[in-house]
Amino acid sequence: MVFSSLLFMFIFLPVSLLLYYICPPGKNFRIRNALLFFISMVFYAWGEPVYFILMLFAVFINYIFAILIYKYEHKAKLLLAISIIINLSMLAFFKYSAFFVSNLNIIFGISIPVPNIVLPVGISFYTFQSMSYTIDVYRKDAPLQKNFLSFGAYVALFPQLIAGPIVRYKSVADQLIYRQHNIDKFSAGIMRFTQGFAKKVLIANNVGLIWDEVFIGNNISTMTAWLGIIAFSLQIYFDFSGYSDMAIGLGRMFGFEFCENFDYPYISKSITEFWRRWHISLGTWFKEYVYIPLGGNRKGKIRTYFNLMIVWFLTGLWHGAGWNFILWGVYFGILLIFEKLFLLRILRKIPPLFAHIYSIFIVVVSWAFFAIEDFTQMKNFLMTMFGINTISFIDSKFIFLFQNNWVLFIMSAILCTPVIKKLKSKKIFAKISPVIFMIIWITGTAFLVSDSYNPFLYFKF
Repeated sequence: MVFSSLLFMFIFLPVSLLLYYICPPGKNFRIRNALLFFISMVFYAWGEPVYFILMLFAVFINYIFAILIYKYEHKAKLLLAISIIINLSMLAFFKYSAFFVSNLNIIFGISIPVPNIVLPVGISFYTFQSMSYTIDVYRKDAPLQKNFLSFGAYVALFPQLIAGPIVRYKSVADQLIYRQHNIDKFSAGIMRFTQGFAKKVLIANNVGLIWDEVFIGNNISTMTAWLGIIAFSLQIYFDFSGYSDMAIGLGRMFGFEFCENFDYPYISKSITEFWRRWHISLGTWFKEYVYIPLGGNRKGKIRTYFNLMIVWFLTGLWHGAGWNFILWGVYFGILLIFEKLFLLRILRKIPPLFAHIYSIFIVVVSWAFFAIEDFTQMKNFLMTMFGINTISFIDSKFIFLFQNNWVLFIMSAILCTPVIKKLKSKKIFAKISPVIFMIIWITGTAFLVSDSYNPFLYFKF
């Protein structure tokens, strides 16, 4: 079940909210937390009727090990290591075993049967989230949660379960015990959810169709290739940030405040800035639990660059079991090292427009690595983008796609900037916003009813 579906919006969500608000909070919100845990399990089991057991196992393991770490301080490091090994082994088996076996077969010329394992939806998100809890308990950065159902609600909370943001326990520990509910917060949640719904259904799905049309085509022109990869760049941003907006909005409806996950990354003037704005919760997770424990920037420049490459290799691998994702991560790792070495100094001196063009160019090219898993297809597509072995600079497909979608591209580009955010501060927006959001709901629902194209890009994570 995904947020941008009629089943979720018109049945699951209203029923969940009704049950939640007629349910008494109980001491420390335990009754409502228990209900949220149950609802979240139903939500997850709806799409994963087998693997929801895996989710329960992850909750149980991290709950037990956090208690053991808290109780037996003299063995805390060993217990933490065991819990991390269990979590990562589970993630590695389900997400990377087929990738690992396939590469073994290629490297050694053997024929080990490649396991056909269906990837559990959201396993990377809930594994990282539950691991952060045990690590923070070990560090004494977060309080121990003794109530199993409340801890289960934290890990499995359906608004951010399958698509993030990755919520650290210490940021919601107090909210699990007490959270505010009022009309203003609930209304803000609806508006934020609607904003994400519009991003996903009205923009991401439609630019995604353009990318699909370009990618499946043969003998395309240079301009068609650029149009396609720009469409994918817009699709992945509006899809990812749209789901994050919906998650944050849903959280507010249930009284939670989640961290922001995207901050207009396409206005960045460096790759360093881009990664401060893109998927913020993932970047924070790798910084707190990988980069800093490795030594961060405290052990000299060479070690800092080595640590950055480790982080970006793992960031690429986290996104998917494929060499293209690793290449994508290493690509950004190298660029970030170059920026630390000298590029940032240059970017600060040149006109902001040129710094922005540099950043957008680098990021758009990177999405070719991310989107195309087959290296031969990737090479051919990149060659076409740069005018090598291409049929022409421009062709009829580009003209057709651009003429039919130029308004969508312009609107998408505008919405990548804080323009609408600034408009929201105007008094007139408050007066017309109910009409705007009603139009979004009607139009978005019509799209869902009439069109079956509603891809879930987070599936591979």
